[in-house]
Amino acid sequence: MYEHLVVFRFNEQYKPGNGEQLVQTLLALKDSIPGIVELTAGVNETEETENIHGYTLGLRVTFSDQEALRKYGPHPAHQHFVGLLEGIIENVVVVDYPVF
Repeated sequence: MYEHLVVFRFNEQYKPGNGEQLVQTLLALKDSIPGIVELTAGVNETEETENIHGYTLGLRVTFSDQEALRKYGPHPAHQHFVGLLEGIIENVVVVDYPVF
């Protein structure tokens, strides 16, 4: 299996109320993209405010294997989500690793 972790930092065009819509769109990916074993997403509520660095949305996806992860990026459902970020995203951090 492969783990895919993503955190998003938005610019001033982002409206905090949009977070829930983005989360719902991310959660729907589980039923749309083959190879997703588990998917969680949510708005950052950490109390470790000194470590937020402006990142307000998180995503964790577990894929059945590396090939499923590779097919995820270009999948139309994922590309739809990427399109929703246009004009509001400032930075994204991605970490992918095999699960042993």
